[in-house]
Amino acid sequence: MPNPQDEHEPGIASGPGARIAGAARTPAGIGIVVIAVLAGVVAIGGLLGGAGRSAGNVAAASPPASASAPAQTSGPATGPASEPASAVAQASSSASATPTATPSEAVTSPSAPASPSPVPSAEPTQSASPADGIPAAALQARLDKLRTKLNIPGVSVAIVWDDGRRWLGASGMRDVAAKDPMTTGTGFALASVSKTVTAAVVLQLVEEGKLSLDQRVAPLLPAFPMNATITVRTLLDHTSGLPDFFLNPRIDRPLQRAKGATWTAKQSWQYMPAKRFKPGRFWIYSNSNYLLLGELVRAVTGRPLAVEVRERLLDPLGLETAWFQAVEEPRAKGTRSYRYVAVAGGGVRVVPVAAESDVMPFRSVVTAAGGAGSMAMTAVDAARWMQAFAGGKVLGPEMQAQMLGDVARTATLKPRLPYGLGIQAVPIAGRYALGHSGRFLGFRNVVRYLPGEGVTIAVLTNQGTKDPAKIAEPLLKLVLPPLPGPSASPKPKGSAKP
Repeated sequence: MPNPQDEHEPGIASGPGARIAGAARTPAGIGIVVIAVLAGVVAIGGLLGGAGRSAGNVAAASPPASASAPAQTSGPATGPASEPASAVAQASSSASATPTATPSEAVTSPSAPASPSPVPSAEPTQSASPADGIPAAALQARLDKLRTKLNIPGVSVAIVWDDGRRWLGASGMRDVAAKDPMTTGTGFALASVSKTVTAAVVLQLVEEGKLSLDQRVAPLLPAFPMNATITVRTLLDHTSGLPDFFLNPRIDRPLQRAKGATWTAKQSWQYMPAKRFKPGRFWIYSNSNYLLLGELVRAVTGRPLAVEVRERLLDPLGLETAWFQAVEEPRAKGTRSYRYVAVAGGGVRVVPVAAESDVMPFRSVVTAAGGAGSMAMTAVDAARWMQAFAGGKVLGPEMQAQMLGDVARTATLKPRLPYGLGIQAVPIAGRYALGHSGRFLGFRNVVRYLPGEGVTIAVLTNQGTKDPAKIAEPLLKLVLPPLPGPSASPKPKGSAKP
């Protein structure tokens, strides 16, 4: 049985094959992500390129989030529950590490295009105060070692505590050919971690009485032919029976041929596979669900998803380095994204997925994803977002309970990943955790909130092959007390056993 940490999303968020629970897998094409990630990548050796780092720190953080999830109840609450974040502490000193180039083999890369318009720098490099009790030097040393061992071009990490402390660390390169080091202020495409943002908006609309979880979606989206019994709930928890349009092999060529094109949801829908399942009978991880949810937000509010995300979530929470790609201007300098290519005679080299642009990895695939994968953030804002969303600061208690309680509902279908209403309940470092993973062309991320420990970790990488959970777990073990026994921390009531 595969490790749950290694089970990620198909299409924009994963490798080969759709994740189908409760039924045999459908025959499906490989799809753009699998072609791009696996072509010449299967036998991956060492990372080839310069190595640099920007040391982590403790600084200002958002207000404490609840350390435990509410018990499951029925019926929606009224009114959204997002609150603005405020700075509560500042580090007393700063330090930086000078990047050094240590290539083991030659790295070839296309000549870099002109840089996009400058954007604000997000995070300075700082060091932790000894009084904070955070082993900053040990965390940075372990991050550097893990990045090198996993052969990842660049990684940015944020660990945020509910009591206001935080540590930020970065290692490797933002741009390998230019030897431009990764920093804690670098922005990344979140890929399927974006689904938590889309889910939050939809669940707030349910709280406000503008939608209901068991409301049928087809009448609201007549331009998207679907089974009449598909509901808001079945889209949120991937039990709609809809396959993933990104797994249609015919979508690869148009997306790659015009990378700068802007796609509409109706264009993406044209690539929906004909084979579909009856809603509620199977758990099938599908980006199609969240493409529709993004359009559902527009149908209900009369405004694009990006506007609702900005006004409901990003601004109230003070997530200044978060933005909806291809709609908003970047709020932080982004990273290049990379794939691995085998070298004749052995070894590999890293190659950029696309020319550098203001949309990561490129506009056509991001706009085709819509509500399934359009967000970008720095690691610290990704951690702060998950701390708020999973920690009960975005939804009311009753809706939060329904979001988490749905994990038990989908568990009857035996999914590869315990999944609720837009959130994964996957253990990490032996502890119960809530969050989401994501995988795009040249990006792979994991963001988890540990409610029992009041700690959130975000690990964002600029490659799509190596599992960032293999960085997150060893780092958490440096800051969490040893487990008292073989069992994980107690789980909130109403959730399924991961």
